[in-house]
Amino acid sequence: MADEMLSSEQKLNLDIKVDARSACERHITITIARADIDRFMDREFAHLKPVAQLPGFRPGRAPMGIVKARFYKDVADRVKNALLMESISQVNDSENLAPISDPMFDYLALELPKTGDFTFEYDIEVRPEFELPEWKGMKLEKPVRDFTDADIEAASVSFRSRMGKLDESEEGAAAGDYIATKLFIRYNDEIINSSEHEVIRLRPSLLFSDATIEKFDEQMDGVKAGETRTLKFTLSESAPNVLLRGKEVDAVFEVQKVYKLNIPAVDEEFLNRMGMENKEAYDAFLKVNLESQMVYQQQQVAREKITALLLESADWDLPPVLLERQAERELYRTMLELQRSGFPLEKIQEHLNILRQNSLESTKKLLKEHFILERIAENENIEAEEADYDEEIQEIAARTQDSARRVRARLEKQNRMDILRNQIIERKVIELILNSAEFEETTFEPYPEEMATVEFPAGGTGKAEEAEEAENTEEKAEEN
Repeated sequence: MADEMLSSEQKLNLDIKVDARSACERHITITIARADIDRFMDREFAHLKPVAQLPGFRPGRAPMGIVKARFYKDVADRVKNALLMESISQVNDSENLAPISDPMFDYLALELPKTGDFTFEYDIEVRPEFELPEWKGMKLEKPVRDFTDADIEAASVSFRSRMGKLDESEEGAAAGDYIATKLFIRYNDEIINSSEHEVIRLRPSLLFSDATIEKFDEQMDGVKAGETRTLKFTLSESAPNVLLRGKEVDAVFEVQKVYKLNIPAVDEEFLNRMGMENKEAYDAFLKVNLESQMVYQQQQVAREKITALLLESADWDLPPVLLERQAERELYRTMLELQRSGFPLEKIQEHLNILRQNSLESTKKLLKEHFILERIAENENIEAEEADYDEEIQEIAARTQDSARRVRARLEKQNRMDILRNQIIERKVIELILNSAEFEETTFEPYPEEMATVEFPAGGTGKAEEAEEAENTEEKAEEN
């Protein structure tokens, strides 16, 4: 009913104060005139009276005074909600604000006054103002490649590796083998994080979400079941455990089993399992995935170039609080983009762990790219149509071997459809930029299989204070 009321109402008479606290942060104070409050209340009661049911009266026959006394709180809540929504929308329009977050205020603490004006305050994050760089006719590098039989075979080995069988071995582990291990992370002899069971492939790098162990395969070479190895590494400066950022820690691997990977052959059984008619169809499937990954890299080149152009004239700061709040949204958008581009789960996790290790800088870069592309979309009247959503969801479903219905349901349940919208619009803008660009072709190199991942922060989120305290105690003892 409140929505119907709003559609026919005149604009609110607002007193607006906007405090720009940074390029992206606004503190806004709005005062709604008493006349507007009364107008909304009267309209709402006029809708309610004909259907109001009160003891002793036939429906719609109760006097307005009794209706107001009985239903005032419910009506006031509905009017409060309507006034908040309408006034915030008006402010966005009148002040040319492009919100990137919901308004932040305590809804339950706000009460609609029975007399006088209604004043409330809120904080909101908005897209910063900037001059859009000239993006038409840009000179870009374009990674291209005519995929050879060797490329297809390498992609096949990588793909079949993910479907292989792990055979337990008594031999020492070598590069490419797997270990089943208990894993303990220590700082100053305190265990700050642990896992009772991890299955990890020996790759050149082992990625946590907050650190990387380099030369992992070399350091673990020859390890056998029953052995323990301790590797030193340094947590990133963006680790969730603030007190341990940049600290050297130990990873203790208590190896339980060693596995050799048995990769399935491309035979009739494998092709049937994959739903492929023949090897030619399987090779075509692999080539499509490689081409999708190449297109992804071409789009990344364009994103980085347009961002670099902007920063020549408008290197505005983004507050750390904003970056932390937006970090998971940007990671989720990146995940959807990688899924659509045909990257396997391990590669997606690897990419996300790299972003998490430097989360504030990564989010800053992704947000700036988003702001620029969104501005271009507005200027060029680019929108996400329903057919675009269907196509995007179909692509993600096909690449992840899931159903489109389940993909859509998952996005809607997690309230992620707005992230999908951003992805659609950004892709359309990138295509527009690419269509007008001048290209210098470079060689696309398929992404190498060089990293293994562990899906938790090595530094954890607890025991940091105790560990830091222990270190300080040791330092004081040494001084004395």
